[in-house]
Amino acid sequence: MLAYIAKRLLATIPVMAVVAVFVFALLRLTPGDPAAIIAGSAATSQDVANIRLKLGLDEPIVTQFFVWLGNMARGDFGESFFFKRTVASLVGDRVEPTLMLSLTTIVLSVLIAVPLGVVAAYRQGTWIDRIVMGFSVLGFSVPVFVIGYVLIYVFAIELAWLPVQGYQPLRDGVGGFLQRLVLPSLTLSVIYIALIARITRTSVLEVLGEDYIRTARAKGLPRSTVLMRHALRNAAVPIVTVIGIGAALLIGGVVVTESVFSIPGLGRLTVDAVLARDYPTVQAVILLFSLVYVLLNLLVDVAYTFLDPRIRY
Repeated sequence: MLAYIAKRLLATIPVMAVVAVFVFALLRLTPGDPAAIIAGSAATSQDVANIRLKLGLDEPIVTQFFVWLGNMARGDFGESFFFKRTVASLVGDRVEPTLMLSLTTIVLSVLIAVPLGVVAAYRQGTWIDRIVMGFSVLGFSVPVFVIGYVLIYVFAIELAWLPVQGYQPLRDGVGGFLQRLVLPSLTLSVIYIALIARITRTSVLEVLGEDYIRTARAKGLPRSTVLMRHALRNAAVPIVTVIGIGAALLIGGVVVTESVFSIPGLGRLTVDAVLARDYPTVQAVILLFSLVYVLLNLLVDVAYTFLDPRIRY
């Protein structure tokens, strides 16, 4: 097991190297000049040239790449063109909102979706099953920003139960922290509840037809024991897989949700940096998201061995 984990960790190095090349080339080859954006509309061509010289943008792309790669190897992500701060400190300030939003979304999605999927499988063909499946279709169909605006209108504007936008750090009070995370978490979790509930239903439904389930029922075991200890446990591998995929896909949803609710996290930072052509910030954020994605896939693979003893690497 340890050898497999070490091998997978080493495999992340070439993956991240490919991502770094792709991100660097994509940003440099897209239209637009960050020096012109920084200089402003009233700047002269000489002003723009001076800024390009200061930022090293007048060097060949290959030279820029190796300079950037060397700085990255030393842990130096550079200085933001737009925010005038080091990228490391900028990303560090934005990690907490994104991390808290992602964690609450995943926990909320799993706590709601897994029981829904199990009940829908056990009650196959009933009105409960049809409601769960209908919600799954709806969750996949409605865009995240539409759900966000609807929840804002209902719970923040009409009912005035929750704040419209913003974020309060946990250190400033649990009450305000939770109030400002409720709507974003609900918005972001709808699609993942639909996804996880659908896969849970399918997996449990397949397991419920196995002989050992009929044997457990014939022994007179309680319904909850049959569902949780026998059915859900043996259906856990595909469920954990989709939970891991959902956690990785949160990256895209976080960008939209943080923009809708004005949350100062990494998603909002990415949007601002892209609009400002802030190369160092965009590169650092994308590399961070890519690393998280790779590590989540590793955790899912490792979890397989604990859920199913037959799986060995």
